[in-house]
Amino acid sequence: MTARIFRGLLPLAIGLLAVARPARADVITDWNERALVIVVSLSSREMAMMDLAMFQCVNAIEPQYEPYKFKVEAAPTTSKEAASATAAASILLRAFGGESANITAKIETALQQSLAQVSEGPAKSDGIALGQRVAATIWDLRAQDGADAVDDYRPKTTPGRYVPTTVVGSTISKVAPFVLKSASQFRPGPPIALTSREWADDFNEIRTLGRDDSTVRTAAQTETGRFWIFVGPGTFVPIALQAAKAAKLTIGENARLFALLAMATADAAIAVYDAKFHYEFWRPITAIRNGDLDHNPLTERDATWDPMGHFTPEHPEYPCAHCAFASAAARVIEAFVGDGTVPEFALRSPTAPGVTHRWTRLKDYADEVSNARVWAGFHYRFSTRVGAELGRQVADYALRNYLRSLSR
Repeated sequence: MTARIFRGLLPLAIGLLAVARPARADVITDWNERALVIVVSLSSREMAMMDLAMFQCVNAIEPQYEPYKFKVEAAPTTSKEAASATAAASILLRAFGGESANITAKIETALQQSLAQVSEGPAKSDGIALGQRVAATIWDLRAQDGADAVDDYRPKTTPGRYVPTTVVGSTISKVAPFVLKSASQFRPGPPIALTSREWADDFNEIRTLGRDDSTVRTAAQTETGRFWIFVGPGTFVPIALQAAKAAKLTIGENARLFALLAMATADAAIAVYDAKFHYEFWRPITAIRNGDLDHNPLTERDATWDPMGHFTPEHPEYPCAHCAFASAAARVIEAFVGDGTVPEFALRSPTAPGVTHRWTRLKDYADEVSNARVWAGFHYRFSTRVGAELGRQVADYALRNYLRSLSR
């Protein structure tokens, strides 16, 4: 099912991976943290539904931005905290409550803790009712979005010939985008020609740097490659949480930031997988072990080549998905806080235990992801550039066209 595969950009550990909890938290940042901790399989799709529900609540009570697809009426005295917490919990319960009693209990406990901080009275009761109403509308809006599409991918083969039997992500592009007009709206051009010098350069770079037992890759590059095997919202939501804290964003600004962040990264996934399964370009392990078949005299076959950790993602190579998510996230966050103005961003990764990476610029964070995919042996250099640009295009489109200020 696509819903499960969409979550297949899986976070690889339970728990919040930001180095420090934001000191200036509000209900928006709080529930983004809670969601990462409670639901390990959370994807940007569910994150977007949750954050959109919270945005619609906050924006209905204090209208500052254009609403998302439907307008909500609410009294200005309604509690933003009660409404947002209820909306977030309602989305998570609908999406994950059926998976286990443990998850259900954790979501309900988190909601009780949030609501306990709101004084009893009409503002609270009105907020709870608003949150329930908005969550139901968001859920209905996405009910037929294609997230449960059946995987009908047809492997390319000839009668009797074996091909790899596991494919991940073939139906992600069938999910209705949150902001894009279609999955192919920003589909990039085809991969570079196998006979080109650029292909040879990129082939040979990853052949030497990306192999599991590389003697050329530095210790720092190896660490970085392992660090970014970690994927999912846990790789960018903590960055946004730290940015929101440092910039002292208001609850309304945070509601808009996290809604745009989740929608942009969700649609970046849809756009990337559209391109991946359109072009079906070979991964480095396939290309390098068949380096004598590309009609390029500057490449050579390496019969025993393996990427870092002897692992390759089970979907086509082009373009780089992780690069798109990181660049989309960086672009959205930068629109709220600028770049180079925050003292430091930091993140830990379950795939590089005990390691903390730090950046002072969002661009450096996104660029590190692109480099890591080459050093891990997953993506060619040209694919990382195209993936990053695709992510930026999706983010820019979201920022230009959705949740815009009413005072512009």
